[in-house]
Amino acid sequence: MAKSINLIFMKKSAIILTTVSLPLDYLMLAAAGFAAYFLRFHPYIIKIKPVIFNLTLTKYAPLMLFVALGWIVLFMFSGLYRASPTRRLMNEISRVFFACSTGLAAITIYLFFRLDDFNSRFIVLAGWALAIIFVSLERAALRVIKNLLFRAGIGVRNIAIIGSGRIADILFQTLTERRGFGYRVVGHFLYFDEKTKIAMWELNRDKKIDEILLTNPKGDEKEALAVLDFCEENHLEFKYSADLFATYLSNTVVYAIGGVPIVELQKTRLQAWGRVIKRLMDIIGSIILIILTSPFIIFSALAVLIETGRPIIYKNERVGENGKSFFTLKFRSMFQKYCIGPQFKNQEEVLRFEENLIKEKSIKEGPVYKIKDDPRVTKIGRVLRRLSFDELPQLFNVLKGNMSLVGPRPHQPREVNKYAKHQRKVLNIKPGITGLAQISGRSDLEFEDEVKLDTFYLEHWSWLLDLIILIKTPFILLKSRKAL
Repeated sequence: MAKSINLIFMKKSAIILTTVSLPLDYLMLAAAGFAAYFLRFHPYIIKIKPVIFNLTLTKYAPLMLFVALGWIVLFMFSGLYRASPTRRLMNEISRVFFACSTGLAAITIYLFFRLDDFNSRFIVLAGWALAIIFVSLERAALRVIKNLLFRAGIGVRNIAIIGSGRIADILFQTLTERRGFGYRVVGHFLYFDEKTKIAMWELNRDKKIDEILLTNPKGDEKEALAVLDFCEENHLEFKYSADLFATYLSNTVVYAIGGVPIVELQKTRLQAWGRVIKRLMDIIGSIILIILTSPFIIFSALAVLIETGRPIIYKNERVGENGKSFFTLKFRSMFQKYCIGPQFKNQEEVLRFEENLIKEKSIKEGPVYKIKDDPRVTKIGRVLRRLSFDELPQLFNVLKGNMSLVGPRPHQPREVNKYAKHQRKVLNIKPGITGLAQISGRSDLEFEDEVKLDTFYLEHWSWLLDLIILIKTPFILLKSRKAL
């Protein structure tokens, strides 16, 4: 259990270390503002320059906190919240200096055009200087903490290097010696042959690898695509040295290790802050939707209970992000004797009955099935499916964190086992209650078309796209359709 908890923390620590800097930056800016104010009213400063203005703390504090928010926006535009594992401290401090100086210039211009006088230039200048000092010290402290955590093995990413020659040797030596980069080299292979593939698979099976770095300058396109395909299939990060490819790939991040340019091919834009923003949207959105739909949830639960008794909620095993299984929650829309899952008996007989139904009545091709005029569905179940009320309990899946409001639809393990390799790409993000495929055709789309839409979504994700999909979903639901 302790090992499992540690692995989860190691996976999430990179996101935590990246995102914690924003609230800490704001605290440092606020501390600098208050420090500048109290410094101005220190007896020693008053002796040098008497106070000839009336600026109370109750009037100053809200204004200063609002200005600090503006400076945080400037920090964002300065790139201070972009995840960069090899950014030097001096580069970070220079960005802090530039952002704070831009903020100072904005305040100066604002004060210049004010009609009333403001005679405490000392507070402004002191606040600027202290902000640079406080934020720089905070960033340095975060870097020290991060390095200490990496040296203790916390948050470290396990990486395997494939390639030979000078570049591979430089990267192997750099990542092995400089533990502050946050990598642990778990293997160095010359080529991606069958022997290497087996070794990689064993490492992934034992949860001992997170990323593969391809550095072979003599590698051909076939080898590179084979490594990329392996990473997609096994949910591993893929990186390569910058001189390996001349073609353009979307969602790439470039940085240097030991003077060697490295390109990381990200499976989705949902990295660092994107992941945090989406999770916040899911938490807030699911709570709001649970409250708004609570009358429908209660009505649906009572309807199921009155018609066919318990259980009201149907737990169905589905495959989520990175191939992890979980149970989706739905209102039971079938008779108990036909339901599949750990809650019910006679599973072998029920599965055989369903397999025959799929052969006779499935209207979809490919790994995902859809049974037309399903005889297992109750009368209330048909109404719930028509209105999509049967899926309302999945809002609790979203709140728990194994689903998202927007994403690809989750499918059963037996369906996922039939996925083609390129179709497994949709498992790189959390499944959703609604998604681009759902608002584009709902259950009428062929599975391959769903995959294309879901792939487009994960490669072009933005919070605005999520918002548009969420707004359009109710209008799609209002369109009459036949419940299958």
